[in-house]
Amino acid sequence: MSQQNRTNETTILVLTLAITIGLVGGLLWWFSNSYRLKGDPLTKAQVETPNSDTFSQVTKVPSGLFSYGGSTTWAPIRTEVDSAIQIVWPRFQLRYTNPAQATPGSTTGIKMLLAGQLAFSQSSRAIKPEENEEAKQLGFSLKEVPVAIDGIAIAVNPNLKISGLTVSQLKDIYTGKITNWEQLGGPKLPITPYSRHLEDSGTIEFFEDNVLTGEKFSSSVQFIPTTTQAIKELAKNRGGIYYASAPEIIGQCNVKPLALGREPEKLILPYKEPYIPSEKCPQQRNQINTDVFQSGQYPITRRLFVIIKQNGQSDEQAGEAYANLLLTDQGQELIAKAGFVRLR
Repeated sequence: MSQQNRTNETTILVLTLAITIGLVGGLLWWFSNSYRLKGDPLTKAQVETPNSDTFSQVTKVPSGLFSYGGSTTWAPIRTEVDSAIQIVWPRFQLRYTNPAQATPGSTTGIKMLLAGQLAFSQSSRAIKPEENEEAKQLGFSLKEVPVAIDGIAIAVNPNLKISGLTVSQLKDIYTGKITNWEQLGGPKLPITPYSRHLEDSGTIEFFEDNVLTGEKFSSSVQFIPTTTQAIKELAKNRGGIYYASAPEIIGQCNVKPLALGREPEKLILPYKEPYIPSEKCPQQRNQINTDVFQSGQYPITRRLFVIIKQNGQSDEQAGEAYANLLLTDQGQELIAKAGFVRLR
């Protein structure tokens, strides 16, 4: 074979090898960016919340029908998350269970858990010492696993001409020290404070502990069984005010969320600007400003918990599995979609 032919063959081989390496490299680049292969250079956010962390990777998910219940604040999470869990784990069957003779809420959910009516419960507050003590007397312990951050939003009638409140002003409204909007720079109009019942709701207990700081609700507070009913009352009463979990308030058409702050000159909006007025709703809706809840700028935030019965039985396994599913990246994405702030 001539020198010329050998040179041509060498050139062809080199070109072929270069093309092959280029194709393989290009495919690896596309695949790693599409699926984020382990070991690839990632951003800080990607490292903290790997995209590969999915429901299917959770271990020790039991089979069976498991009843759970508790906080009404969790309703948007149940809507987004539970159906997705059932697709991946169809044998892990979840059934939300209402109390027979009480209003659903964190407190009633924990009571049902202690009574053996639930496998695990959902709560918008931490476990109380007396609940831990009751569990010990029954031969097991309770464990709380935080899975999300929530903010408490303040709602008024859309026609009330007031832009925001401080936390101390909010406290004074609910303890009866401020009784007319005129005292806050608004119209001469009596204030009607609405609240759910203390004995049912973790949100109300959190509000009493962290906003009222040990003081009691005034006799002027009108107690309403559900947030849905309270929103209807606000729509009719220009002097009304109510508080609830931010996802239950921000997107509603018939109420106006208020800015809230520790100081009058530092009021924080719980929704993203620009504000969407009632007349543009429901075609457009206000969106939750999760950044101010996550950063701590917004003054009233809290964690949401899965409450697990530690008894070494299937109930404990179900509660642990549910919490672990919510803490995957897939679960956290769905929690964010429901309007809450992800923990990881």
